[in-house]
Formats: sequence, structure tokens, C-alpha cells
Amino acid sequence: MDISHIEHIGIAVKNIDACLPYYENVLGLKCYNIEEVADQKVKTAFFKVGQTKIELLEPTSEDSTIAKFIEKKGEGIHHIAFAVPDVAAALAEAESKGVQLIDKAPRGGAEGLNIAFLHPKSTCSVLTELCQ
Repeated sequence: MDISHIEHIGIAVKNIDACLPYYENVLGLKCYNIEEVADQKVKTAFFKVGQTKIELLEPTSEDSTIAKFIEKKGEGIHHIAFAVPDVAAALAEAESKGVQLIDKAPRGGAEGLNIAFLHPKSTCSVLTELCQ
């Protein structure tokens, strides 16, 4: 798989507004984008740290994946995302190597990226996102 860098680290939070002061005032990062991804029932906030981003994920519905994650595991690191030149090709390669896919094809994500997830059962318990 042709990974160029860590695209972002996703962190599940109950409330983005409550977390902003920590990231901005304590860590000195600047939130440059907040958006809602309606089909994923999530609101996101992004901070740049060098070439990598931190993505805060707030559920917008009680039945969202993020809400279920927080209910089961609490707030914290949700996933790691890797940048690849072609998500569809990376999915095909992962599947050919026995990796269980959550997404069989790329779909739209935050910041206009094409994304797909690999199942943590096949990735040493780390939810892995591929981004293009």
C-alpha cells in the first residue's frame, strides 16, 4: 500500500465546543474547519499539526457510530487515517491480503476527501481509515 503520511487522527468527543479551549488555549493549535457530515451523523473540527491533522468527532445523533463508540468506550482516540493516492486501489489491495473491509468502495468524508475504513478485527484492533 502506498501510504504517504498520517492524514489525521480521529478523536471522539461528546462536545466539540467544550474541547476547543484545550486544543486552542492549552496546546496552541488553531481550529481551521468545523463541518457536519450529515450522512455519518457527525460534526467534525480540524487542527493542523505539521502535515497531520487532529479531527474531533462529535455525534449529531444518538444512533451515530461515534455516539455508540463513546457510550461503549468513552471519549478518546477513535481511528487513525492514512493518506493514499487511490482509496479504491488500497481497498482492493487490503482485501486481497485478507483484511476485512467496512467500506467496499470509497465514499465522501469531511473536507471533501474520499474515504474508506478497514475493520479493526483485521487491523490489530485499530480502526483504520484510508483517505484520498
